[in-house]
Amino acid sequence: MSDWTPVGHGESGAQVFRSADGARYAKWGPVADLTAERDRLAWLAGHDVPGQRVLDWQAAGDRARLVTSAVGGVPADRLSPAGLETAWESVAEAVRRLHGLPGCPFSRGLDRMLALAEDVVARGAVNPDFLPEEQAGTPPRELLARLRPEMGLRRAQEARDEVVCHGDLTLPNILVDPATLTVTGFVDVGRLGRADPHADLALLFATADEIRPGLPRTGLFGLDPDPDRIRFYLHLDPLTWG
Repeated sequence: MSDWTPVGHGESGAQVFRSADGARYAKWGPVADLTAERDRLAWLAGHDVPGQRVLDWQAAGDRARLVTSAVGGVPADRLSPAGLETAWESVAEAVRRLHGLPGCPFSRGLDRMLALAEDVVARGAVNPDFLPEEQAGTPPRELLARLRPEMGLRRAQEARDEVVCHGDLTLPNILVDPATLTVTGFVDVGRLGRADPHADLALLFATADEIRPGLPRTGLFGLDPDPDRIRFYLHLDPLTWG
């Protein structure tokens, strides 16, 4: 891959490369993680959702290489506060469209996320940089234990309200045309699947608040966000990466 430039790592630990012309990206990493991303990208393409398209796939043993098209635009976290405010309605429209897709065969459900969190916590692999500021220094086992009493309620809410979630809906994973300030597509969809919409909104709102606090929430995303559910998913998600 001499004509590819390393550009970082994905959350799963996959190495990420960009082609010399900037038109393609390649990920090299665990075959299970990249298979999940490949299949979700193919499903989204079948629903005409703007984003990456699969160009090539190679697997050998427990490692794989996924090559996708690039998405035009800049990550939304690179916008100025005023730019993000202008783009916010387009972001909400794109999220509503994603959440409204029918017939998703993939799950990002709460039980799946809890199993991931239990594994990451048991291995001592939680990245402290991912934790909310107020949780810094608290043992991850304690953080997970605090969430367990809510599981029954959150399962019932998920069963009633589940939609197609991006799975890692942070601003860096939403691309925006810098000229028109409209969304051009989503990237990094390896965790896409059916879940409580608050699992997406918790991450979106948290990363948006880092740039432009106080952006409107009510009436834009197809529901009135529940602050308690936002908090629950914001506290669960950091425990699932490791």
